[in-house]
Amino acid sequence: MKPVCLFDLDGTLTDPKEGITKSVAYALGKFDIEVKHLDDLKVFIGPPLQDSFMKYYSMDEEQAQQAIQYYREYFSTTGIFENKVYPGIAQMLQQLKAQNKKVLVATSKPEGFARQIMEHFQLADDVDDVCGATMDGSRSKKGDVIAYALNKHHVHEMDAIMVGDREHDILGAKENHLPCIAVLYGYGSREEFEKAGADIIVESVSELTNYLMK
Repeated sequence: MKPVCLFDLDGTLTDPKEGITKSVAYALGKFDIEVKHLDDLKVFIGPPLQDSFMKYYSMDEEQAQQAIQYYREYFSTTGIFENKVYPGIAQMLQQLKAQNKKVLVATSKPEGFARQIMEHFQLADDVDDVCGATMDGSRSKKGDVIAYALNKHHVHEMDAIMVGDREHDILGAKENHLPCIAVLYGYGSREEFEKAGADIIVESVSELTNYLMK
């Protein structure tokens, strides 16, 4: 197996549903948009926020940027911790480190927030680095985040593999010529993964662990 493992954060290492959906609902409320069911906002888990506000609520770029600022008002103090680590994740990361693999987080979440989450849930010591998006949006696409992580750590594409739960992880990996493992315990579907061209699809953290430890 590849000596360098890149992991998406939301929906792959942690389940951020409560915090993200409440933060989105808070932002939409500022536009007088009522959300009846938080589950309707699960589509915001994974992709860059600007893309989702524009796609699902027909906002222009300026409105989407304002929505992101509202989102961060709630997320930065409350939503960031309305989150939970998937069972088995900490043990998996520790096993990978014990095998001397380099473990990197590559997320479209702003890097500062991602680091806070990893530290809060005591996962920071189980990875080599947390690489994320910039607050100003200049680096937000998953392909750009992956490229940043690879360049920062001088990792050759032949030595790395990406793990994620949405099509953006798969497409971002392909942009950087990496194979990608898609996980079904997150927020993507098998149909989504197959359409995007995932190399491997696993159903559970234990199956993912077994694959990466080969």
